[in-house]
Amino acid sequence: MTFPPFGEDHELFRRTVRTFVSREMAPYARQWDAARDFPNELFLQMGELGLLGLRHPEAYGGAGVDYWYTVAFLEELCASRCAGVNMAIAVQTDMASPVLSELGSEEVKETFVAPAVRGEMIGALGITEAGCGSDVAAVRTTAKRDGDHYVINGSKTFITNGSRADFITLAVRTGEKGPGGVSLIVCPTDVEGFTVVRKLDKIGNHASDTTELAFEDVRVPAGYLLGQENMGFRYIMMNFQGERLAAAIMAVKAADMALNDALAYGKERVAFGRPIIKFQVWRHIFAELQARVEAARWLTYRACDLFNRGEDAVIPISMAKLYACELTFEVHDRVLQFHGGYGYMDEFDISRAWRDVRLLTIGGGTSEVMKDIIAKWQGW
Repeated sequence: MTFPPFGEDHELFRRTVRTFVSREMAPYARQWDAARDFPNELFLQMGELGLLGLRHPEAYGGAGVDYWYTVAFLEELCASRCAGVNMAIAVQTDMASPVLSELGSEEVKETFVAPAVRGEMIGALGITEAGCGSDVAAVRTTAKRDGDHYVINGSKTFITNGSRADFITLAVRTGEKGPGGVSLIVCPTDVEGFTVVRKLDKIGNHASDTTELAFEDVRVPAGYLLGQENMGFRYIMMNFQGERLAAAIMAVKAADMALNDALAYGKERVAFGRPIIKFQVWRHIFAELQARVEAARWLTYRACDLFNRGEDAVIPISMAKLYACELTFEVHDRVLQFHGGYGYMDEFDISRAWRDVRLLTIGGGTSEVMKDIIAKWQGW
């Protein structure tokens, strides 16, 4: 068997995504960044092409295909050169909705999953609070049972898609302090007591909305609980694996693109009578970075293979997320330096990419948390 196992159907799908991204996304990247927004219609366009439900069951409009389609999708999405939009889409496909298919009732799947796959509803993942990010066990937003409903009170922050979301896959406290009292529930946003407090200004990823949210006596049907009450911590840790793997995949592709852009620039930019790529200092830097990006690619593909086969992939995913995300920022920093003063100008893609990739070592679990997971999982 060839590895990675991209077959003819995978490559045909990859070309479909590439064509869509080049026509409907890349031409508007700078416009969307400047506006700090992008049209929700993009979700509908992607839904019509079947891009939002790759691994969701066919019964709810999904394609039910293997994870390698997701790999191809995320890699080609990077060609939009608009990391904010890419993040918003990845939240929809790989963070907010998968757990609904895995744990949700038939009502949840019909009400939220099917419309999300069609792009008619937009999802967000609501875990982080002002006092807890990676420390999920410290969640304080509460959901108290009241007859056939849960009543939610609390707040969330750093929520991608928060101001445009139709539903939020929400971490809440339904029991005692600590991991044993956390649950997951789907919260519609068209309910009384839900408020988008404000959009947050960020270093990068400008096209995506990142928000603070508030919940005041929000009533949600008890049937919107995902899985079992007080088992949410475990579900969130499982869901994190897909989010972290997506980050690694996109980090590798972003680094690859940055290096290719730099090599093309270095052949044209002349200094001291010769193309700057001919200077040994840069030739050696790029040779080493290319080797490390290739290593990151295969580490990530190994994690993808295990994840696709349903095997224990916590350590490989954590390693891939740690290594690829740290590496891509290093690559972008070197490439920006290579561009000199032009690299500091917004008219060059590297300036936007440099500030956008900075998020990758933070979001979905910091590099420090990845190191701790790798150690703890091996009993150190």
